[in-house]
Amino acid sequence: MDWNILFRAEYLLYVMIAVVFLFCAFDKNQMRVKWAIIHAFSAGILARFVFAEVIRFFYDRPRPFDVPAEALAKAGVLVHKLIEQAPGHSLPSGHASFSFALAMAVYYYYPKTSILFFLGALAMGAGRVSAGVHWPSDILAGALVGIFSAWLINFIFKKLK
Repeated sequence: MDWNILFRAEYLLYVMIAVVFLFCAFDKNQMRVKWAIIHAFSAGILARFVFAEVIRFFYDRPRPFDVPAEALAKAGVLVHKLIEQAPGHSLPSGHASFSFALAMAVYYYYPKTSILFFLGALAMGAGRVSAGVHWPSDILAGALVGIFSAWLINFIFKKLK
């Protein structure tokens, strides 16, 4: 099962990004495609590289593999690190922030298809937890940051139109 966890934790986000472009390639409405792509990547960049980094600047939460094994054992938690990751700055998950921003932005243009993107974001988050690089609450925080970022970009786009 390690290959499954590694795929979801490391590569599923890239698959989701490729699917945004692929899915949009089949839409005849080029204006909707253009705005969907701009919205998705603006929200993803805002979530991952602005909001997530600001939160991490003020709150440096250790990753599960950074916590001493004795403390984890007392809590009944077993952590097996499957991927290389820099220590610290666990909250919020940058991967979750970006993937949920992508999913929410897709929702504004393709509501039915967005279900697949949200499921992909959840699977990626579960993979990050299973790989031992995030706590479940890191994924939840990343989801909130991502969804808020897509909503904010949508709000700004509506004001500009």
